[in-house]
Amino acid sequence: MRDRSTSAVRRAVVRAGLVFGLGIGGFLDGIVLHMLLQWHHLLCFACRPEATAAEVRRNVYFDGWFHVGTLALTLAGVALLWRALRAQLNPPPVRVFLGASVAGWGLFNLVEGIIDHELLGIHHVRPGPYYVAWDIGFLVVSVVIMGIGWAIVRERRTTTVRWGAPQPAGARI
Repeated sequence: MRDRSTSAVRRAVVRAGLVFGLGIGGFLDGIVLHMLLQWHHLLCFACRPEATAAEVRRNVYFDGWFHVGTLALTLAGVALLWRALRAQLNPPPVRVFLGASVAGWGLFNLVEGIIDHELLGIHHVRPGPYYVAWDIGFLVVSVVIMGIGWAIVRERRTTTVRWGAPQPAGARI
């Protein structure tokens, strides 16, 4: 069995968590903002109440491709995690992956918000008279989510949950 250095494995797990979190962040955006709240779509050909059926179909079509991309990121994150943990004798705590995933979620929102909402203007968080406030709020929340994720990754605990190891009662992630 090959065991890489603890710091190399930790970096690989963080990288896996970031990629996984990018995918999950995209899924959350697509499911909540695109489908459930129906505030916007990836490409808003007609993000207005009087949109025709053909315009709505185009919006949904491109949302589908968006979800294909988020699925690819999520699966890539799982593959990276598997590769990072394969044959490791002392992997980092589960909390490192979870924190990096939260940071990846925030990173997805931040990048998507800057590119799609601000630079390209292909859609806004919530179109309407206060769209700028919604867009800025989205970016602020994204940075907060990233900060929470990094705080979880960097937190030092004496008792932690390890991958595949039996856990004592009351063990913390």
